[in-house]
Amino acid sequence: MARTLGVGIIGCGNISTTYLKLGPLFKGFEIRVVADLNMAAALSRAAQFGVEARTVTDLLASSDIDIVVNLTVPAAHFDVSKQILEAGKHVYSEKPLTLTLAQGKALLKLATARKLHVAAAPDTFLGGSHQQARAAVDDGAIGRIAGGTAHILGPGMEHWHPNPDFFFKPGGGPILDMGPYYIMALINLIGPVKRVAALTGMARKQRVIANGPRMGEKITVKTPTTIHALLEFATGAAVTLTASWDVFAHRHPNLEVYGSDGAMFLPDPNFFGGTVMAAGTDGTPKPLDTWEHPFGKPNEKHPDGMQANYRGAGLADMAQAIAAKRDIRCGIPRMLHVVEIMTAILKSGETGKFETLKTTCTRPRPLGVAEARALLK
Repeated sequence: MARTLGVGIIGCGNISTTYLKLGPLFKGFEIRVVADLNMAAALSRAAQFGVEARTVTDLLASSDIDIVVNLTVPAAHFDVSKQILEAGKHVYSEKPLTLTLAQGKALLKLATARKLHVAAAPDTFLGGSHQQARAAVDDGAIGRIAGGTAHILGPGMEHWHPNPDFFFKPGGGPILDMGPYYIMALINLIGPVKRVAALTGMARKQRVIANGPRMGEKITVKTPTTIHALLEFATGAAVTLTASWDVFAHRHPNLEVYGSDGAMFLPDPNFFGGTVMAAGTDGTPKPLDTWEHPFGKPNEKHPDGMQANYRGAGLADMAQAIAAKRDIRCGIPRMLHVVEIMTAILKSGETGKFETLKTTCTRPRPLGVAEARALLK
C-alpha cells in the first residue's frame, strides 16, 4: 500500500478554504501544514481546519511534507514554485502555472534536474460532466471534431472581489484568469494547439470597486479585458475563444464542439458537474445518458443550487501518480502548453499576427468512474 504523502499549503487566501475543506475527501495525500507571509492569516486558517501553521521557511524545511500547494497570487507563482523545488518538494500550483513560457520551462528544467514533479490546476476537466463528454467523443458520438466555440463573458471582477487590482494588471485579465479552465477542457477533448491568433482591447481604462471596504475606489486597467482568439489544433480543428470582462449580458453558451457527425454542448468548465448535451446529424440536442461519475455528484450548496465541487482531484491524482510512477493528468507538460497558448494569444493581440506554438502535449488519460472512485476515500 502506497504511503500517504504529506501536503503543505503556501498562501492562506480565499482559495485555501476550498482545498482544506475538500482535501479530506481524497486518498493519497493529507494536508498537514499551512503557511503565509502573513502569519496571522496562517494561524487563523490552521485553527479553522485543525492543521498546523508554520512559517514559509519552516514549511519548506519540513520532513513531513512531500508536496507543497502554491496558492499565492499569480505574479508570485514562479518564484514560490521555484523555492519549493529548491527545497526538494513536489509542486502543485493554482492556475496559471506561471505567467510566461520561459518561467514554465525553468520550472520544468529544475524539476527534472531534482527528479521532482510539478502539476497545476485546473483539475475541473476531471469532473463528471467533462469526463462524460470525453468518453462520448472517444466513442465517436459526434465523429471527428472539426470546430467549436468557447465563451468567458462577464462584467468584471471588481463587482464582487474586495481587492481586484491584480486582475487588471499585466498577468491578469480574463485569459490568464479564466482561460486555463476552457483551454484545458478543449485539450482534454481535442488535444494540443498548433497556432493561435487574436484581437484584444478594453472597454474602460478604469474600474470602480463595487464591494468591500474599498467600495467606490477607482483602479486603472493595464491589460486587455476583451480577447477574441482563434485556436488551430494539431488535429486541424479550429475553435474560437472569446474572453471578456466587458459584457453585462449575453446569450452565448459556455462551450460547444462540432464534429463530422454531430455536435456537443458542455457546461461551464470552471465546474465539475452539469449536463452534457449532444446532437447527431438530425440536429436535435439530447442529454447524454446518466453516468454515475463520482466527480459529477452535487456536494456543495451554492446560490444557484447544489453543485459538484471536487477541487483537489488533481492533487490526489498527482499523489497517486507519483506513487505509481505514471503520468500526472495535470502535469507540467500540459499546463506549460496552456501557459504558452494563453501568452501567445495575448502576444498575437499585440502583433496582429498568428503565433505558432513551440510546446505540445498529449491528451490526458481519461478518468473513468472506477479510476475516479479510486481517488476518493
